Amino acid sequence: MNIAVIPARGGSKRIPRKNIRLFHGKPIIAWSIEAAQLSGCFARIIVSTDDEEIADVAKSYGAEIPFMRPKSLADDHTGTIPVVTHAIDWFREHGIAPLHTCCIYATAPFIQAADLRAGFDQLVNSSTNFDYAFSVTKYPFPIQRAIRITNQGTVEMFDPNQFNTRSQDLEDSFHDAGQFYWGRSDAWIAGKVIFGHGSAAIKLPAFRVQDIDTIEDWERAEQLFRILQSSERNRHQEG
Repeated sequence: MNIAVIPARGGSKRIPRKNIRLFHGKPIIAWSIEAAQLSGCFARIIVSTDDEEIADVAKSYGAEIPFMRPKSLADDHTGTIPVVTHAIDWFREHGIAPLHTCCIYATAPFIQAADLRAGFDQLVNSSTNFDYAFSVTKYPFPIQRAIRITNQGTVEMFDPNQFNTRSQDLEDSFHDAGQFYWGRSDAWIAGKVIFGHGSAAIKLPAFRVQDIDTIEDWERAEQLFRILQSSERNRHQEG
């Protein structure tokens, strides 16, 4: 059995009530819930929250709230793995042993059901015995040519040896897309590192990835979402 765990605490600081703020007509968490439903991958889709209002919104879109997250796991410093592990432990204590667990972020409106399915397929069908499969996207510029600004206000390269290397000759680099993290439940429980050799990367195009931590991020995401919706409508009309 597979479960989806959507962490959504109530104490977001930079964007108050971020997890249920309206994004293109519905609470942003609804996009994650609906993608999980459309994927067909999950026997249970739960939201782990400490907040009654978030719980009510999540339930109205079809997610389950089998428990309220303890305050000890709802502060600014609690990581993803302890929250997911808490959910898996709750199921095990109630006689249910999920084999695979997918953490889906609540503020990931660009998430798609097909990507969730691709992540699950990579986790279970690959010849490599992966612990995790998660979404990534490529950096738009070679990180090997990155510079830092020193305390004196001057600049220096992180790797000066790459100054004369052409960008097209440098290896592609990727970063976490912040959408979903499939994992074997035993790997979550063991606290295995996600960004390591035991993980598979599901590549997403950059135009479907937007981290949302600030109001500026939110506004950029809404603009990008609007463009994508318009492009999709045009494709249907031309077809």
